Amino acid sequence: MEEKSFRNYEALDVSAAVKEHYRKMRKNQTLAYVQEMHKKYLTFDKPMGLWEAMSHLNSLIDVSDPDLDLPNIQHLIQSAEAIRADGRPDWMQLTGLIHDLGKVMFLWGCDADGTSQAEQWGMVGDVFVVGCALPDSCVYPEFNSLNPDMQQEVYSTETGIYEKGCGIDNVDLAWGHDEYLYHVLSNHETNSLPEEGMVMIRYHSFYPWHSGGSYKALLNEKDATYLELIKDFNKYDLYTKSQKIYDLEDVIEYYQPIAEKYLGSGPIYW
Repeated sequence: MEEKSFRNYEALDVSAAVKEHYRKMRKNQTLAYVQEMHKKYLTFDKPMGLWEAMSHLNSLIDVSDPDLDLPNIQHLIQSAEAIRADGRPDWMQLTGLIHDLGKVMFLWGCDADGTSQAEQWGMVGDVFVVGCALPDSCVYPEFNSLNPDMQQEVYSTETGIYEKGCGIDNVDLAWGHDEYLYHVLSNHETNSLPEEGMVMIRYHSFYPWHSGGSYKALLNEKDATYLELIKDFNKYDLYTKSQKIYDLEDVIEYYQPIAEKYLGSGPIYW
């Protein structure tokens, strides 16, 4: 596929489910909702090994993705193998392999939270900052007005509840698999992924910022470095999607030593 054919949300063959997903996401992802999800899901009390978590993504198709309708594990392996083929560092290969692993949230999620297989609006899709105005760079910006926070005097301003120039590390993003995995790995005692990998994991779905150019009033100098990292990773996250099918068992032998190097051999607490 050519680059311009990816993320075409106006294409005639884009599923109605994709658009409905974003309508629900914009309507329900408020600041209060995000704060509640942090309390509910960042408990780190569910031990599960890396490869078991990977295997569960055989059961999940990302409803927000207009480009791929394969189980999510295929996208992860495709990303990692492309990074590997380009001779990029082993930590980046591992980052590609696990960057969507926060979607295992569906195992203990629920429809009401948008964190289940049936209702994914609290788990997948492009994220945005909550607590300030929603930009037109969001996918389907016509849904921005459905968000109750946009009726609040402070939450609907450019900087909202945040200080100008505070940096994206200091804002609350819409809840989803990026933020979930970032916090899980931050809590993981044997995690030694470099900061670059953690940035790629946390912000790869933050398209209104890294592709839309929004939130300039909130950015600081460090975010310019982050932007270069995300644009580099985005080449593998987005443009490697294909119908090629991999078997997880066929790649474990290569990636297991890398995983143990950066994550250890014990379970991860979700």
